[in-house]
Amino acid sequence: MRDCGILLHPTSLPGGCGVGELGVWAYKFADFLAESGVSLWQLLPLGPPGYGNSPYQALSSMAGNPILISLQKLVDEGLITPQDLQPAAAFPIAYVDFEAVMPFKIGLLKKAAHAFFSRSPEHQRQEFDRFCAAKRSWLDPFAEFMALKEMNSGATWTDWQRKTNPEPEKLLEQKFIQFHFVRQWSALKTYCNQRGIRIVGDVPFFVSHDSADVWANPELFDLDKTGRPCSVAGVPPDYFSATGQLWGNPLYCWDAMAETGYRWWIERIRGTLELVDVLRLDHFRGFEKYYAIPADAQTAVNGRWLEGPGDRLFAALQAELGKLPFIAEDLGYITPEVHALRDRWGFPGMRVLQFAFTNENPTDYFKPYNYIPKCVVYTGTHDNDTTAGWFRNIENSTQSPEQSRAEREFARRYVRTDGTEIHWDFIALAISSVAETAIFPMQDVLGLGSDARMNTPASAEKNWRWRLQEPQLQPGLSKRLRELNRTYGRLNDRT
Repeated sequence: MRDCGILLHPTSLPGGCGVGELGVWAYKFADFLAESGVSLWQLLPLGPPGYGNSPYQALSSMAGNPILISLQKLVDEGLITPQDLQPAAAFPIAYVDFEAVMPFKIGLLKKAAHAFFSRSPEHQRQEFDRFCAAKRSWLDPFAEFMALKEMNSGATWTDWQRKTNPEPEKLLEQKFIQFHFVRQWSALKTYCNQRGIRIVGDVPFFVSHDSADVWANPELFDLDKTGRPCSVAGVPPDYFSATGQLWGNPLYCWDAMAETGYRWWIERIRGTLELVDVLRLDHFRGFEKYYAIPADAQTAVNGRWLEGPGDRLFAALQAELGKLPFIAEDLGYITPEVHALRDRWGFPGMRVLQFAFTNENPTDYFKPYNYIPKCVVYTGTHDNDTTAGWFRNIENSTQSPEQSRAEREFARRYVRTDGTEIHWDFIALAISSVAETAIFPMQDVLGLGSDARMNTPASAEKNWRWRLQEPQLQPGLSKRLRELNRTYGRLNDRT
């Protein structure tokens, strides 16, 4: 089957509470996808964001993001009032103001939790108890971690003064929040699946140091006696940054992981696959070799490559979970050994059209005429500029203006366009390719410029904030996408 998908993180949906939610606009967007003949909705990681509001630096690899919970649904259940939502009218609609939205929504979620435990009917309490029992392995430590973090004014766990005995009420609040996230998410996923839309999730290779994962399982990570990382993750200099990317995540102790049969990874993937249908493995490179940087380094220039878990981990995952529905994010500095690992397990890799025109080498991996069916082609990813921004914003490129102009001219010649609708040219090129799957960010469907970019690697400023506006979701876009999908054999006709 030839699939087509759109990348849009739920925080980028429209809505009246300052951030996209799992409410009415999530369902409207699913309808838009179905009407467009699209069969995949790709997301970023769904966890509660930590440092820099990044979904790739989550406070847990298993928990859901509280600010995605629809407050209107809690109003409908009588857990909060319509008046409680009124302050949200002051929030911006064009971007997420995380510093304002987070405390507002968390405060109302806690108010809803108090109402739930004081007056909810018995059958709802029983449903909550069943959820807590089923998710105990990760939910209990996560709730304790978050309660202790709140008791310590949000400090990183290695700096906590109060390390034990969180208040029982705080534990229940955290479990209530996760209960409602899973309820709302599961309902949305069921709706999408019924319309022929599968959800593509995202699993970061590394986890955040300031997370329930590391706090609860320090023996599985490369930490010193104080709990701080001995070395940290990142990547060497590449297309995105001349000094590399210093992510700061702690590294795994793979020998300790192996001694447990990779149990932590198995439960992590199992839990994520309960929420999504397909998983993109971010930084697939790390499964073969990963880049270790001294913990006190200021850049990622001076690191070294160490052996990853490779086939052993995937064998353990497959033995427990069956066929693995993975997409390998194999971008950046990739060796033949990485491709061999990917191909042994039959995972499709990624091709990005914005990388296709840096040279005119006919053997270039990213040239569309070199694609193979078992791959996923993107116009760009969450780490790229938008396609329209990339084409026009030569001065902000990582290349010289002369190189950038040559690259854009080659792209213009390749797709035989004047560039006025370069985003649609790239979308059509992706959809018409031999790649079994074609995915593009919603910003490219809209033809938006660089101000709609989701993330700039190696920068902590103004990332993850972009939001879709209600008037932008026009029927004409659906019609145009549907015609492309019909023409090139990717039509999801379960409308």
